[in-house]
Amino acid sequence: MSEFQGIYATLLQQFIDFKKGLGYKFIDAEYTYGLFDRFTVQSGETEIGITKELADKWAVKRPNESDSTCYRRVMYLIQFTTFLNDSGYESYIPRLPRAYKSTFTPYIFTPEEIEAIFAASDQLEMGSFMNSTVNVIPAILRTLYGTGIRVGEAVALRTKDVHLNEQYLIIRWSKNGKERMVPFSDSLAHVLRQYRDSLQIIPDSEGCFFVKRNGYPCHADTIYNWFREVLSKAGIPHGGKGQGPRLHDLRHVFSIHSFVAMAESGLDLYYSLPILSEYLGHQSLEATDKYVRLVSDMYPGLLSKVNNICAYAFPEVKHHAAD
Repeated sequence: MSEFQGIYATLLQQFIDFKKGLGYKFIDAEYTYGLFDRFTVQSGETEIGITKELADKWAVKRPNESDSTCYRRVMYLIQFTTFLNDSGYESYIPRLPRAYKSTFTPYIFTPEEIEAIFAASDQLEMGSFMNSTVNVIPAILRTLYGTGIRVGEAVALRTKDVHLNEQYLIIRWSKNGKERMVPFSDSLAHVLRQYRDSLQIIPDSEGCFFVKRNGYPCHADTIYNWFREVLSKAGIPHGGKGQGPRLHDLRHVFSIHSFVAMAESGLDLYYSLPILSEYLGHQSLEATDKYVRLVSDMYPGLLSKVNNICAYAFPEVKHHAAD
């Protein structure tokens, strides 16, 4: 998709290289610019300079397209037309569509449900298959809940990125292209040591940390499938595809439990919010503020029920030299 063919091919590549040079992964944007490149070819564009007519045509919502996808398509065009104008190519800058409102509601597990999930994952039948992912599940579910990292970040962890003695992770491949350090608790460190000791494989610092018993890496989709199995064994109903609970909801629960733990320790909101935002790898405080407020407003009863299980969620932060 990155091999552009249209009149803007060189400029599109220059813009993408510029953004990546600033540290952005830009994967979704690059795909969208591939679609835009094809769109300009189909529209017969022969002169550089995006017109209002072309921009308006691009901004039309497509059949079965979600509001969020349409919004992002136009946003990426605005970024590119701004780049064109700054580069001396006069172009029309379209307006963003009305901001879409997400109707998604995260599922917030209760402390009792988290305990049930852990217990169910521990009772999974390991079997004799060396290529099965089941041996990873107890450790990786506790890691997702205990650190708030995304499942894609977890399966991308290299052995060298998991510092068991010092108790912190280095997240190098994040959604926002932002490298960060993530401390974790004593209890999670113990779980991770047990998991790695059970593998009986030759350590490889460049290899993936979460691997099957045959040493091969795991895939996020497989982790999710096992998560559905764990939910069933834990007696937690699933609403079907797209309804949840989702694996990503463990990240939301981590955020709420961590936020509550900080609040109960007396830490002011203005201090705790930036800490949590940095910990989660958000690009802005708004991203953290919005969904922390959402779940705390929707489930106020949860805030008083977090107790011993928080030992997994929010470790005491220790100081480490930068890796």
